Amino acid sequence: MPIQPTIDNNKLDRIVAEARRNAEQRELGYRERALKMYPWICGRCAREFTRTNLSELTVHHRNHDHDFNPADGSNWELLCVYCHDNEHSRYIDHVRGAGYSVQEEVAPATGNPFADLKAMMERGRK
Repeated sequence: MPIQPTIDNNKLDRIVAEARRNAEQRELGYRERALKMYPWICGRCAREFTRTNLSELTVHHRNHDHDFNPADGSNWELLCVYCHDNEHSRYIDHVRGAGYSVQEEVAPATGNPFADLKAMMERGRK
């Protein structure tokens, strides 16, 4: 007859208590609060998420300040990793000017492609 291992109930209780504390701590984070507050849909491309692919849904800070996390979630939006990356790329381009130099004002075009249209139409009728 095989020998049954002894179960250390105190150790199991400590593990369960620690797991619960860690879960509660995570829920205090803005990601967990945002996931409870908003539907699991990307705010840009409308892709829907489930528990199996939820890791691909991120919390975007609208004002790009990760320390500004109001309790009402007004600075957050849920974005998929692709839209989130795109949003930050656009923001960086905006801040840096996307590497483009400011062009001088160009004078408007003065040519008129229809200037001699009436004469050309009359020649075509002859």
